[in-house]
Amino acid sequence: MSSTTASAVDAKRSRVRLLIVTMLFLVTTVNYADRATLSIAGTALSKELNLDPVAMGYIFSAFGWSYVAAQVPGGWLLDRFGSKWVYAFSILIWSLFTLMQGLVGFLTGATAVTVLFLLRLLVGLAEAPSFPANARIVAAWFPGNERGTASAFFNSGQYFATVIFAPLMGWIAHDFGWRYVFYVMGSLGILVGFVWIKTMYGPKDHPGVNEAELDYIRQGGALVELDAPKDERVPDSGPKWSYISQLLCNRMMLGVYIGQFCINTLTYFFLTWFPVYLVKERGLNILQAGFVATLPALCGFIGGVLGGVISDAILHKTNSLTLARKIPIVGGMLLSMTIIACNYVDGQALVIGFMALAFFGKGIGALGWAVVSDTSPKEAGGVSGGLFNTFGNLSSITTPIIIGYILAATGSFAGALVFVGANALVAAFAYLVIVGKIERVKLRTA
Repeated sequence: MSSTTASAVDAKRSRVRLLIVTMLFLVTTVNYADRATLSIAGTALSKELNLDPVAMGYIFSAFGWSYVAAQVPGGWLLDRFGSKWVYAFSILIWSLFTLMQGLVGFLTGATAVTVLFLLRLLVGLAEAPSFPANARIVAAWFPGNERGTASAFFNSGQYFATVIFAPLMGWIAHDFGWRYVFYVMGSLGILVGFVWIKTMYGPKDHPGVNEAELDYIRQGGALVELDAPKDERVPDSGPKWSYISQLLCNRMMLGVYIGQFCINTLTYFFLTWFPVYLVKERGLNILQAGFVATLPALCGFIGGVLGGVISDAILHKTNSLTLARKIPIVGGMLLSMTIIACNYVDGQALVIGFMALAFFGKGIGALGWAVVSDTSPKEAGGVSGGLFNTFGNLSSITTPIIIGYILAATGSFAGALVFVGANALVAAFAYLVIVGKIERVKLRTA
């Protein structure tokens, strides 16, 4: 095809997939903002409910227990019923439970703690299908040469959530009280859920997609049939629970799972204890902490987008999916270890600078969902994403609890930062040594 003809085809091609990934980014931003509500409200809430660090660690972890337990069932629901409606119900339900956490302020003592713990469990349960759905949607809408950038873009919503909402939530908590953090964020999530229903479709039935774009993404390896109507699917093509054992016996996937567990340790430090660190260890008030947290988050967001661009550029240059994914992940994780340097400086500017550098590295290395889109078998994209997120989010349980015990034992965050940095090193090791060649898993279906 001549360059003139190619340009003409590009001009005719619709760009609906850009709208799709923007919607994924928006939902992911709200998703992580809702996860972080408790960390912003945590200082005032723990004082009002008289909670010690260990108790706060367990409450921070409540989200993770149900989130992890529901990952594989959530992935199965996605494979069985499709991404649009499973995700829609997920958004609406988790937002409702977020809003309801504000009502804990009308309770006291053990009742308040129990209800808060249960509501966090329900938020985790409702959010379980979200990231496996993101991976399925990217696999369906994006050709292989754009998948790294698309995955990195939606995943960077976790940092953008802090950039946009940490100052807002800090201001709300400071001026109106911690309860209103939950009221505002829950209401916003419900609104986003209805926007999702109006805008999200599969590639084959989106009203805005044209044949040129559909052909482009199909020829590039997009799994456009993933959410096709049931009568268009291959008979008996639904998910099978026997696929789980095959994925768990795959060395590449085990390496990816270990890596994601360690990468998410950094994420959950940031989502749970980081604002508390700024207040307790560095002497900021909650309003200042909300604003200060935006710089590391902004660096994480920039790193997240840059990591996807770098990965796809390496793929274009080398045609090696393994190099394209491993180089940013390993390099980013090694850079994230600079979080430990915060233990050796006193100035707030230096502390925030090292945190920003660490989360910039974490953003560059946060390509796990691109790897899931690259490797998930077409028969079980949701289940594969669910398994990945199960292992990855075990750290949502362990991280806040371990840090809570470190604080209770030492009275300092120094050991906690070493713990987080060590996890970054293990993540780099997992991708370098265990993962091996990155390629799509082929399952035995008989």
